[in-house]
Amino acid sequence: MSATHEVLNQTPPLIGFSTADDPALLEAVRRHGGGWGEQEVRDLGARAGSAEVQDWARMAEEHPPVLHTHDRYGHRVDEVEYHPAYHQLMGVAVESGQHAAAWREPRRGAHLVRAAKFYAFAQAEPGHGCPISMTYAAVPALRAEPELAAAYEPLLAARTYDFGLRPPLGKRGLIAGMSMTEKQGGSDVRANTTQAVPDGDGHYVLTGHKWFTSAPMSDVFLTLARTEEGVTCFLVPRVLPDGSRNPLRLMRLKNKLGNRSNASAEIEYESALAWRVGEPGRGVRTIVEMVNVTRLDCVIGSAAGMRAGLRQALHHAEHRRAFGAELVDQPLMRNVLADLAVESEAATTLAMRLASALDGAQAGDEGEAALRRLGLAVSKYWVCKRGATHAAEALECLGGNGYVEESGMPRLYREAPLLSIWEGSGNVAALDVLRALGRESGALEAFLAEVDAAAGADARLDAAVDRLRGLLPQLTDPERAQLLARRVAEQMTLVLQGSLLVRYSHPAVADAFCASRLDGDWGHAFGTLPPGTDTGPILERARPKDAR
Repeated sequence: MSATHEVLNQTPPLIGFSTADDPALLEAVRRHGGGWGEQEVRDLGARAGSAEVQDWARMAEEHPPVLHTHDRYGHRVDEVEYHPAYHQLMGVAVESGQHAAAWREPRRGAHLVRAAKFYAFAQAEPGHGCPISMTYAAVPALRAEPELAAAYEPLLAARTYDFGLRPPLGKRGLIAGMSMTEKQGGSDVRANTTQAVPDGDGHYVLTGHKWFTSAPMSDVFLTLARTEEGVTCFLVPRVLPDGSRNPLRLMRLKNKLGNRSNASAEIEYESALAWRVGEPGRGVRTIVEMVNVTRLDCVIGSAAGMRAGLRQALHHAEHRRAFGAELVDQPLMRNVLADLAVESEAATTLAMRLASALDGAQAGDEGEAALRRLGLAVSKYWVCKRGATHAAEALECLGGNGYVEESGMPRLYREAPLLSIWEGSGNVAALDVLRALGRESGALEAFLAEVDAAAGADARLDAAVDRLRGLLPQLTDPERAQLLARRVAEQMTLVLQGSLLVRYSHPAVADAFCASRLDGDWGHAFGTLPPGTDTGPILERARPKDAR
């Protein structure tokens, strides 16, 4: 019997590459004081692109978590079972210090290096990054209660993934989760109805529901509940010190669009024991410390998704022929790929700059703290929103091949919208920009100082900054401010990205960004870079050097 056909003109598998093979990433690590960690980032990037880790990523999503509410005898257990591949991913993430380890690292650049690692490994599989990010973010919130922080922080920062339901303080390492959102409130956590009552022993008893609790097998959760003083923050362990299960009832797991390897549950607190974190009635302010850190990871994760989509699109275009030529050599496809590369580099450069601002803030630099606050607010709005558009265009570069699950592109496409929703969707993020502008002393000044560091280097950037300055006085009217909030957040992000690229990136990348995002009317779809754009250096920077 003869073969009916032979396989021709198909893209070979993309394996054996490094997610750290990324000039924008490595240049930022060196530039902002993280050079000491570059080899660790490179090693992790090589592992993320290995066949082994790529296979873990596939299996973790293809075999999502399963909820077991009772054991075979009818006892309530409230456990989630994960595929072993998920635990393998978690183990690498914790051992490489992507979780809370940076808070215990004394060197400047610790948070930057951690961000670079998170960026590199999230490109392999983003779902496991949710509990990693929450563990990272739990530390600054927990420090509002020094006694609890002293007990739990070393374990949250420990580089040992110790899965299993046991008393937290008896484990070798801990994972933390967040449990705040309720049915009636969503992002409006001040509308929460879960009640917290003192038990007389220094603890509180919590009763109520939570509509979204990600990673419900975490060892401890930061949650919000209402006391007589108002909404208050609490630490809730899954297992109590005596080894008994805290009554956190897992009602069901969410059937989500993406993020399938990570479980998200609806839970009920049935007189669950908790420890107060921070002042009574000040829970929202306490939890904001956690939210601001997870928002940084939303920006990093969006940048990572863009880089992963770009890599797949480039790989396909360099190995596929159509209409008599390689796809990558056809002008319109080159324009699309270069545009995707510009967006990716702008997101990566900004994400790493914000991570370095966190390092500066931890060192006591008030200007860096102010820049981080406002820069993060605008970036959470715009970069995360661009992630979904970028994923769709990258998928389209593969045509029908990108629409099938085996390509991996549908996973990127499903994942991208999450990061613009998690920790506040578009309107919430835009309103947070207004809040930062109005309430955070020095935030606007620090932002403009960062942008103005590139003043005079590009006339298009200068003009865009002038237009932004013209918009800002209109925010004094509360109603008009809301109507302008999205536009202001977008423009602030674009001029910040433009300033960073003009100062630090390849001139061709900076020129393409300023021409297409800050000047003229070249269209909003990817692939509308102005005629004459020098796409060669842009694609050369973006091309994976060691893919095979």
